[in-house]
Amino acid sequence: MDFADSPEHVAFRNEIRRWLETNLPSEICVDDAADQRIAPDREVLEKRIKWQKTMHAAGWVGISWPKEYGGRGANFMQQVIFDEEYTRARAPVLPGASGLNLLGPSLIHWGTESQRQRHLPRILNAEELWCQGFSEPDAGGDLASLRTRAVDHGDYFVVNGQKVWTSGAHFADWCFLLVRTDPEAPKHHGISYLLVDMKTPGITVRPLVLLNGHRHFNEVFFVDVPVPKANLVGPLNEGWKVAITTLMFERSGAGGRDHAAQIARLIELAKQLPTRQEPAWNQTHIRQQLAELAIEAKALQVTRLRGLTGRLRGEPPGPEGSILKLFGSELGVRISDFASVLLGPYAMVDGVTEAVPDASRWFHRVLGARQYTIAGGTSEIQRNIIGERVLGLPKG
Repeated sequence: MDFADSPEHVAFRNEIRRWLETNLPSEICVDDAADQRIAPDREVLEKRIKWQKTMHAAGWVGISWPKEYGGRGANFMQQVIFDEEYTRARAPVLPGASGLNLLGPSLIHWGTESQRQRHLPRILNAEELWCQGFSEPDAGGDLASLRTRAVDHGDYFVVNGQKVWTSGAHFADWCFLLVRTDPEAPKHHGISYLLVDMKTPGITVRPLVLLNGHRHFNEVFFVDVPVPKANLVGPLNEGWKVAITTLMFERSGAGGRDHAAQIARLIELAKQLPTRQEPAWNQTHIRQQLAELAIEAKALQVTRLRGLTGRLRGEPPGPEGSILKLFGSELGVRISDFASVLLGPYAMVDGVTEAVPDASRWFHRVLGARQYTIAGGTSEIQRNIIGERVLGLPKG
């Protein structure tokens, strides 16, 4: 296989790399963007909003969107190259990521022209930040069993219910929300997809504080919240079809963490950090574990390339999405477990130390890695998808 860029792709890669080197402020760079995919506070959020506006002015936001909706009409491979270079530069996840990566493409496919004209420009320039109102306390892995209700009141719906694990809801201006509009319909029917202004009376957001102190997850409560019918996306009672479109975009972006960079940094630390009287790197079992992690990271990369090859041939997304999500999130847990063994007490320091200057990075890795086996589809759900839909195994 030839993994080299074509001349056209080399030029595109160099263009975005030069632009990032010139324009990306060092103060907003992060070691592992996924660990801070939601800004930790309002001050950081405002800096990232400013950064998204800078990118938008230069034409680097929503590059794969159609030109008529403010994108560059970039092809699939250009989007892949952009994502690789953006990660390599240690740039932060954009504050408008949910709108850019999930809602925007869904509106382009399912929305009315009025909805597109109203929301798409504001998503691109970070005037509107969005959150995803899908999961509920009893409807996470089995999303179609959701119970948040929307009752028809003529020109508007009245929404009552609760959502959970709603990333960024405390900063969001709007929410794309799944609700049940026909409780008598079969499970995957009777669901509708609404756009809800988070400033509407009756909405309460409560933070869920994680083990590492992060507050990017939230519970969201809806009590008699009026939502105009003009905010319905797709057909009434057939919102599951719209949701599947959104989830396909979410799955295609999952598992993209740069594990190789983490492993390379752990190798550096193993060579520098003494364990007893000598560097940890001198111990056979340390080198063996690092080698195993590096092999797994390379296998993940090749699986990703296999999926990219199929997409470039015009094939629809295949099982690689679930494989990348499952294997990638669990590899992240194994890396964090090894980091805690290698660094010992330094893995519990949320700050700079002489021995481990980036100790804070590993603090958040060790305490936060497990969440990625749940977010975006649990490992158990991914195994069911692979077993039943790919391997044809009977349901358990």
